[in-house]
Amino acid sequence: MHDLLIKGGTIADGSGAAAFTGDVAIDGDQITFVSKQRSGVRARRQIDASGLVVAPGFIDPHTHYDAQFCWDGLLSSSPEHGVTTVVTGNCGVGLAPARPDLYEVLIGDLVNVEGMPYDTLSKGVDWRWETFGEYLKAMDDTGLGINVAALVAMTPVRHCVMGEAARKRAATPGEAKQMADVFRQAMQDGAFGFSTTVLGIHAGYEGKPLACRYADHAEYTAFANVLRDLGRGAIELTVTPTDTVNDEQRQLLELLVTESTRPVTWIGSFNTPGTTDSYKAKLAAVEHLIAWDKLVPQTTCHPIKFQFHLKNPFILGIFECWRPVMAMDLPGKMARYKDPQFRAQFSKDILKNEALSGNFWDRVRLIDGVTQPTLKLAQDKRSVARIAADRGCDPVDLMFEIAFDDDLGAIFELVALNHAASEVVPLITDKRLLIGLSDAGAHVDMMCDAGFATYMLARWVREEKVLSLEEAVRRLTSEQANFFGIAKRGLLKSGNYADLALFDPTRVRPLESEKAFDLPAGGKRWVQHAEGMFATIVNGRVLHQEGQYQGALPGRVLRSGEACA
Repeated sequence: MHDLLIKGGTIADGSGAAAFTGDVAIDGDQITFVSKQRSGVRARRQIDASGLVVAPGFIDPHTHYDAQFCWDGLLSSSPEHGVTTVVTGNCGVGLAPARPDLYEVLIGDLVNVEGMPYDTLSKGVDWRWETFGEYLKAMDDTGLGINVAALVAMTPVRHCVMGEAARKRAATPGEAKQMADVFRQAMQDGAFGFSTTVLGIHAGYEGKPLACRYADHAEYTAFANVLRDLGRGAIELTVTPTDTVNDEQRQLLELLVTESTRPVTWIGSFNTPGTTDSYKAKLAAVEHLIAWDKLVPQTTCHPIKFQFHLKNPFILGIFECWRPVMAMDLPGKMARYKDPQFRAQFSKDILKNEALSGNFWDRVRLIDGVTQPTLKLAQDKRSVARIAADRGCDPVDLMFEIAFDDDLGAIFELVALNHAASEVVPLITDKRLLIGLSDAGAHVDMMCDAGFATYMLARWVREEKVLSLEEAVRRLTSEQANFFGIAKRGLLKSGNYADLALFDPTRVRPLESEKAFDLPAGGKRWVQHAEGMFATIVNGRVLHQEGQYQGALPGRVLRSGEACA
């Protein structure tokens, strides 16, 4: 008599092998057996999976749920899309280690880098921790809907060791050793590695460059050597999303791989809009590292869309003239927006950006507003380029005109990358790349891409037939688990943990994002529901079924180095 029996489903076990019809039995939090025939066994609870695909729970390797667990232990919207494990602590920003004198700095980093509302963080984060180990325990104590594998973000470690100097200079040898000791303890407490960034858009507290951007090679060597000594853990690095790897970036990637001897993933690998193979130049620059199976560029399967308003124009920081704006208060922003010289420089910066200059304003549209005229205009779903052409005005001036008419409440959407299918297909079929980069939990009032896995299954498996079902499932499950060393997950086999996603392959898809006002202090965020996702099972318990939360919190903090992580 088993606890749960999933009967008669099409089993795609995560290995990439051909799917088969069979049963999966679960006892407690583990898979007892996977049968290629109808087993005939009995269970206290049964799910008839006829017509459904039974797969391992999906693993999202790039999220920013670092704070959300404080007020939303479910980590919504990810589990609605079959995601059962998320990796947090990405892009070099996070909330641990921490001290009271650093709370404002750590919050400010998340506000500016990951677009999280200040009021939400200041009211929602309860700071029950100081060390990284205490932070992991706080998550466990709160209760989680899904599993969390946490990276150590480099920036909080620098803040804790160096204080104000972290935002001004590289570390001294003594400080680098202290940071390595802090990181080593975090790894011993269960971290899965560390993350950092050299991306110019990543400005943190007070609009200044994020602290980890001041790290030098000696610091990186100290961090990497911790992983080498322990023989586990991975590294994530965010670099400039161009078609080339410059000498500085290449040297850093080489250092991280050789000094750690551990897997390194970089964010991200994309095609320049309008091209199908420009990403290959970036890979060619570090081909020798990729050949060692230690360097794995990360990409995503969906269009990368950012929703922004001019109170927080985060994504426009890709243009140099906008970066000082990030540090301004609202009156300062308003004054800058009215400046003709600023607008002219913005136009010039667009032309200088090879990746965006061709059809930038065709990929920007108004999607929401506050006043009735703006709401009506948003319903047209036309691009800013189209509206400007109809009105006979400049697109730059039009964007500011709309924003001012709407008290800066107007929300625009920019498809920054993966605009066309021809740009995406080479990325998701290149087995050298890791699929992820949903950014779930970040930029919450601008976008929600938690449904990257359901998008993959709908668009590239069912509609376009670019990937087989089995290969898509493998790329969403065991590939992620193997890279990060997430033990006993990502494959459906006896003895592994019972994380599963059950879905209807003829219907599964992410729905359009919706507004919700459920953040601390009543803040707005975008959420994304799914269609055709029958059930998400975490550690043997049904978390979601047919779109409804079932009331359990079966997730847990995973800890690297544990045989039963």
